[in-house]
Amino acid sequence: MATLSFTSSLFSLNKNPSFNHTHLFIQKKNPTHLTKHHHPFGPQPNLSFFSISLKSRTRVRFSAQDEQESSEPSKLSSSSVASVVERPNRDELSVEDEESEQQELDWKSDEEFKKFMGNPSIEAAIKLERKRADRKLKELDRESSSNPVVGFFKRVVRENLTKEKEWLEKAEEKFKALDLNKLKNCFGFDTFFATDVRRFGDGGIFIGNLRKPIEEVMPKLEKKLSEAEGREVVLWFMEEKNNDITKQVCMVQPKAEMDLQFESTKLSTPLGYVSAIVLCVATFGTIALMSGFFLKPDATIDDYLADVVPLFGGFLSILGVSEIATRITAARYGVKLSPSFLIPSNWTGCLGVVNNYESLLPNKKALFDIPVARTASAYLTSLLLAVSAFVVDGGFNGGDNALYIRPQFFYNNPLLSFIQFVIGPYTDNLGNVLPYAVEGVGVPCDPLAFAGLLGMVVTSLNMLPCGRLEGGRIAQAMFGRDVATLLSFGTSLLLGIGGLSGSILCLAWGLFATFFRGGEEIPAKDEITPLGEDRYAWGIVLGLICFLTLFPNSGGTFSSSFLSPPFFRGDL
Repeated sequence: MATLSFTSSLFSLNKNPSFNHTHLFIQKKNPTHLTKHHHPFGPQPNLSFFSISLKSRTRVRFSAQDEQESSEPSKLSSSSVASVVERPNRDELSVEDEESEQQELDWKSDEEFKKFMGNPSIEAAIKLERKRADRKLKELDRESSSNPVVGFFKRVVRENLTKEKEWLEKAEEKFKALDLNKLKNCFGFDTFFATDVRRFGDGGIFIGNLRKPIEEVMPKLEKKLSEAEGREVVLWFMEEKNNDITKQVCMVQPKAEMDLQFESTKLSTPLGYVSAIVLCVATFGTIALMSGFFLKPDATIDDYLADVVPLFGGFLSILGVSEIATRITAARYGVKLSPSFLIPSNWTGCLGVVNNYESLLPNKKALFDIPVARTASAYLTSLLLAVSAFVVDGGFNGGDNALYIRPQFFYNNPLLSFIQFVIGPYTDNLGNVLPYAVEGVGVPCDPLAFAGLLGMVVTSLNMLPCGRLEGGRIAQAMFGRDVATLLSFGTSLLLGIGGLSGSILCLAWGLFATFFRGGEEIPAKDEITPLGEDRYAWGIVLGLICFLTLFPNSGGTFSSSFLSPPFFRGDL
């Protein structure tokens, strides 16, 4: 018995993608039935949407002649393309005669699987799995055994296969490929004039050009297509660039499949909220532990409370303001967000907040504005906290309830050198303790100011253009998916080099950003409308702040030797 795990998103459509290459990610466990998978923060359904990656190397076939030539390995859909020639029913495709006595084929040589790969879709996947379940049931019926134990296990397997087959039959009724014959007639001179069409998964890609502003065309055409198909559909408007020729593209997919995709990765579940609460408590704990490292050696519990409470208050202010700004901006665009998850760290107390989008983004402006709302508000709140604390104290001496920032905090951590640049180093180049530092303790700093400085560094870490970090989302909106992928790779590489050189913070954040927040966001429904010069200016300003905050400077105390041993906290 088998499990196909379909992970999906509509990838690789940026400002100038070319639709030529599809990838279906399939995880093979057993070859006959689909089982339920569970997301780390919530349940996943049996099927999620197909995974498609569209690269921009060679142009795909959009003509009727080319489509007919390619229909042989992809007879998985019920409708035709371009000149719209009706295809045979998918049931006609089977590996061999179902009545023959054949063993399970190796997936690499399975001809039916190869044909399925020619046009990956949920409809085709369900039919493929149902046929495999049928064949397994017939094999079980032909096998006989006098052993009661073997007979018992066969009955259990048969019951499971029967249930799977019933589930697949019900799913087959729900997930049907769109009829491109009907859809093609809905395009016209008053919306989007389609000159070519190609089957794409369970939907289609229509090549043409917009005849009116996209905000007028989108709802009108979406309603028209939904009425023609008899079920809801989702549209994406994008651009394809090939040989310096830019064409507009309208992609159509069944809404039920996109709902299934978001349902499979949904974090707004009881388990997701419990996980968010657990991480929040853990983060508060790491902030408390981190704060104790900066107290005077003879500090009492009263000193601890007097120093740590302002630090807690500063962190909560930054997190609260940025979270409210993010939620308000997302609500303005009608985007659903998952619960926010704090990232605990015993070095900085907290490494920021992450969440997922649980609905489609309406346009690139939403993809840009939502992460900018979080990062800009966090930067501003952090700066206000630091400046106000320094003003109230009348200098950089930390006031009456100062934390003492030890030099070990900066050693082998160039990402934190901005903080030391502001508060000053502990010693000079000759090792002499500087006048504003306290020998054997560290450099005094106001707790609120320290929270603000840490907040700026942590926000800059999230502004790095890597994966689905806030900076990665902004880069994707500004430069497109191809450039964002290159920036993400470069950022991961630099963080990895920093980790190998001894920086624990570089290593930890590089691993988290690459493996837990890697990948790309699903394309916005409107990828054609440009961001505008004002948003590009905002993006450049935030990028400069990120660069200046994280770039190592002369104020940072960190090892310059390559592959130096990791630093663990200790005495001065």
